[in-house]
Amino acid sequence: MRLGQSPIVGYIVAGLAIGPFTPGVVGDAQIVDALAELGVVFLLFAIGAQISIRDLLRVGAVAAIGGGAQVLLTIGLGFGVGTLLGWTPLEALFLGAVLSNSSSTVIAKVLGERGEMDTEHGRLAIAWSTVQDLSTIILIVILTAVSTTGNVDEELFVAMGRALVFLAVLVPAGLWVFPRVFEALAATRSREIFLLGVVGVALGTALGASLFGISLALGAFLAGLLVGESDLSHQVVGEALPFRDLFAGLFFVSVGMLVDPGFVVQNLPLALLMVGLIVVVKGVLVSVITALFGFGLRTTALTGLALAQSAEFSFLMARVGEDLGAIGSTVFSVMLVGAAGSIVLASPLHGAVTPLVRRLERRRPADAGFAAGDPGEREARRRLAVICGFGRVGHLIGTALERRGFAYIVIEEDARIVRELRARGVAVIRGTAANRNVLDQARLDVAAVLAVAVPDPVAVRTIVEYGRRANPRLPIVARAHSATEREALRRLGATLVVVGETELSIQMTRYTLRRLGISASETEAIAQGLRH
Repeated sequence: MRLGQSPIVGYIVAGLAIGPFTPGVVGDAQIVDALAELGVVFLLFAIGAQISIRDLLRVGAVAAIGGGAQVLLTIGLGFGVGTLLGWTPLEALFLGAVLSNSSSTVIAKVLGERGEMDTEHGRLAIAWSTVQDLSTIILIVILTAVSTTGNVDEELFVAMGRALVFLAVLVPAGLWVFPRVFEALAATRSREIFLLGVVGVALGTALGASLFGISLALGAFLAGLLVGESDLSHQVVGEALPFRDLFAGLFFVSVGMLVDPGFVVQNLPLALLMVGLIVVVKGVLVSVITALFGFGLRTTALTGLALAQSAEFSFLMARVGEDLGAIGSTVFSVMLVGAAGSIVLASPLHGAVTPLVRRLERRRPADAGFAAGDPGEREARRRLAVICGFGRVGHLIGTALERRGFAYIVIEEDARIVRELRARGVAVIRGTAANRNVLDQARLDVAAVLAVAVPDPVAVRTIVEYGRRANPRLPIVARAHSATEREALRRLGATLVVVGETELSIQMTRYTLRRLGISASETEAIAQGLRH
């Protein structure tokens, strides 16, 4: 963690340290494997519970079609590379499956550290990785059937039939039985009873899946997916997380124990090839598919960059192949090294490439295609507001302006939001607000106020700095995530900087004081004092 890496990497290194291929203490592989099975169950149950099917549906065709196409193309690519390397068809298939997945955990860590989770590429990358997770259900069923029978005919259809029967039992239970069970357990107000219920659902569903010939891990993932739609999903996840963190660590330790460092050193070019396939080839493939949906350069490049790594499911599929005897120790070690290497590179690559993407984006010409309500001289003579970013914050600002009849121009890079605004007749410029060419189209010379509502802190600084130079008398209000960021924006010329958590605490304090009988004027004075 102190090195800025995912804990997954640390667990794998710990497994290497106690594995049979390194000197020193050798761990008991049987005990670790037994505990690792529990780890996989809780890990995938928690992942499933944190996936929002409603959010996935809202993303629409981009994540569903784009993610599905990327998974299929990556599997085909992996199969081709594995065949060229002389691997068996099964090993080549498993390689493609391992390459196809990306970790939402790593994405959240890398983007969260930079305040980019609420950006267009952040939302798209998370939804895309969710589609990859869901594709794993089909991949594990198919690969397990093929590995067991050696063909894709009768046994595959039998395996798919069992999976469908299991879903026919699980889906009604997940939609109607599980919520009622958790409601009843929550009504007892006993955390111990609720905790036992969570553990029972996770392990019980996993055991039930095994009776239908489905892996324990896959059954737990499906149960979590359905539980995630209930009102108590956050409490369920909260209770499952300690078990996930404890036992999942042992799963990655068990994976590390299977890696032979000597083999990696002897086959370094092959290991680097695997890292290159995941980081470069998959990243470029995601970017190309994203570009086909009409996204801008910044979203296209950063979405590909965010997904250019491997996931928990990648290790799981590699381990499934090794357990089934479908892949040899050589191939297994190469897959694990490639997957772990991509996770190690995720954070430094993002930090190195993002500034380059921003510089390229600023040099691009603006898409100044306004809506039918083109802000011409009529708007120029009125009090005009410019809103940079039309997410949750920008949308509220725009709604308030519309209700009072004020004209405003929006700068937004999300193609879906741009289409919706133009359909409503709102003046909108599609592009990155940090691009000076885009800002030049926004009539800053006649604007009454500039509202900077984009979540990217670096972009906010660029917009504020250029907005102040473009119009020295222009009032600028911007959002920030910390006091340090607020001071930096003030130095760059922002008139008012709103720190989200500060305003949240002030509003809660104001409400609390009013309920305790403090007058409105005194409450407002206290709020101003806290703000300053």
